Amino acid sequence: MLDSKNVAKRFPRSKNFLVLQAKLGATIKHFRPRLGFTQEELAWRSDMRRTYIADIERGGRNITLRSIAQLALALRVFVEALLSQAEAAADAGKPGKIAARAGVMGEVLLVEDDPSDVELTLRAFWRAKFANPMRVARDGDEALAYLFCTGDYSGRVGAPLPQLILLDLMLPKVSGLDVLRRIKADPQLKAIPVVVLSGSHEDENIVECARLGAENYIIKPVLFENFCKVTSRLHLQWALLKSSESDASLSE
Repeated sequence: MLDSKNVAKRFPRSKNFLVLQAKLGATIKHFRPRLGFTQEELAWRSDMRRTYIADIERGGRNITLRSIAQLALALRVFVEALLSQAEAAADAGKPGKIAARAGVMGEVLLVEDDPSDVELTLRAFWRAKFANPMRVARDGDEALAYLFCTGDYSGRVGAPLPQLILLDLMLPKVSGLDVLRRIKADPQLKAIPVVVLSGSHEDENIVECARLGAENYIIKPVLFENFCKVTSRLHLQWALLKSSESDASLSE
C-alpha cells in the first residue's frame, strides 16, 4: 500500500497541495461517470457519504490517504494511477489534461470469479506499474451487463468501451464461452480484442475460443510479461508509471 510518509513527502501541504487537491477531485469526477456511477453509488461503494464525495469532486475537502485508497478501490483504479493523473493535471494547470490522458489510457476489463486469481492478476499489473484503469467483473452476468449497459450498469450508456477484455473461461452464471459468443455477435463489441484465461494449454475450449474470434489466450496465473507477449500485435494503448522514490508497493 502507499506509505503515508512518502505521500506527504511527494505532495507537501502547500499552495501546490491545494492545487493537487482540486485536480484530484476533478480526476475522480472524470472516472466516476466512465463507470456509470452516480455520486450516491460511489459513496456506497467507497463507504462514504454522498456529500463527502461531492465536496471532494469540488476540490473543497481535505482528503485523507485512507479516503484516496477507498475511492481508488471503488473506481477500480490503482491509487498510484489516481494520484499520478491528478499530479500531472496540477503540473499542467489545465483540468482538460486529465480527460485527455485518461482517454488515451484505455480500460482493461478483467472477467474473473476467483478472488485469488483476481488478486494475483492485479498484483502482477501493479508491480509492472501498469497505469490504465482496470475493471473487474466477477461473473459472466456482470460482464455482459457492464458491456451491454444493462441492469446495474444502465447508466454507462455512451461510456467508452474497454480496449481489451481478459476473459476467464470457467465462470458462474454465464460461461466464458457464452460471454465470448455474445461479444463477437454484437456489432459494437466484436472489435474489442478478447484474451481468454485458461488453467491449462490442454483446455479443449481454447480451440473453440479461437474459432469464435478470441485473439489469444494466457495460462493462469496472469503474468504481465505473458500479457505483453500475447497482446504485442494488438496496438493497445497503455501507460507504465515511472519509478521514483515514492513508488508504492503492495505488501507481501
